[in-house]
Amino acid sequence: MLISDFNYNLPNELIARHPTSDRRDSRFLVVEDNISDRRFVDLPNLIRPNDLFVFNDTRVIKARLSARKDTGGKVEILIERITNSSSALVHLKSNKSPKLGINLILEDDVKAKILSRKKDLFELQFTTDIASFIEVHGKVPLPPYIDRSADISDDDRYQTVYAGDPGAIAAPTAGLHFDNKMLEEIKGAGANLSWLTLHVGAGTFQSLREEQIRDNKLHSERVEVSEECCKAVNKAKSSGGRIIAVGTTSVRALECASKNGMMKSFSGETDMFIYPGYNFQTVDAMITNFHLPKSSLLMLVAAFAGKNRILDAYKHAVSEKYRFFSYGDAMFLTPENT
Repeated sequence: MLISDFNYNLPNELIARHPTSDRRDSRFLVVEDNISDRRFVDLPNLIRPNDLFVFNDTRVIKARLSARKDTGGKVEILIERITNSSSALVHLKSNKSPKLGINLILEDDVKAKILSRKKDLFELQFTTDIASFIEVHGKVPLPPYIDRSADISDDDRYQTVYAGDPGAIAAPTAGLHFDNKMLEEIKGAGANLSWLTLHVGAGTFQSLREEQIRDNKLHSERVEVSEECCKAVNKAKSSGGRIIAVGTTSVRALECASKNGMMKSFSGETDMFIYPGYNFQTVDAMITNFHLPKSSLLMLVAAFAGKNRILDAYKHAVSEKYRFFSYGDAMFLTPENT
């Protein structure tokens, strides 16, 4: 199977560069036996008794920083992972690749020394507490296709209302549609809620390099699936409820913690790459945004709902002028042949 099998034409004007004025004010493409155009506020009407919604509660950090070299050259820092209070693995962008051992100079005369390089990532040692510094001086790392600088509104809107553990550099965007009122409404419709954590990394935006899908490997991301979440999943399954994953990150976290159809707590790293041919263990339905052509996330949803079914749905969404990607509209997916 080839990456080019997952291409589609998307007019540039359909890429959402700003969020809607209200979180729940999105269109909602429901892909079940048929494709239907709905609004996200209709979600409670799709719920069955004992359904369980599983959310990713990662919090996006202000991971984008501006710096300069001793020589004056500009450097953009994108933090991938904070390893301790003053060290981080980062992506660096500059005209010339910075040399090991030099100091990068940031605001408030904070310095970050380049200690080492590990493939695409540099290890930096800061002269201050990183978490406190980025909260003041960092910017929300909007995806490149949004094609604008982050503003103050993104601090709130590029974050889910239930965000908890900080560590992601990209939002679990399916969750951006939920406000607190919607969470209460889906509970009122008979569903239960549970939480896990997958800290989304920059790899989610990187293109796959090998044309043969099976020859590609994803970047590793940190995952935490608690015993409480596992019990909620197993209880819902035994009660006849569906496991509804909110976002592809929740799908990957659930599936990496699944063994023979049962959940076991998991804490560690995952580079799980789900593409057509994968046999899903746990997830019964999915809420997701629209994904980039030829991306690993598009392959994941195609694995779940069927390649032709997904590409037909995307073609419909383009013709009906849905909004695409992180700040765009949402989909509700069920497996093929259900």
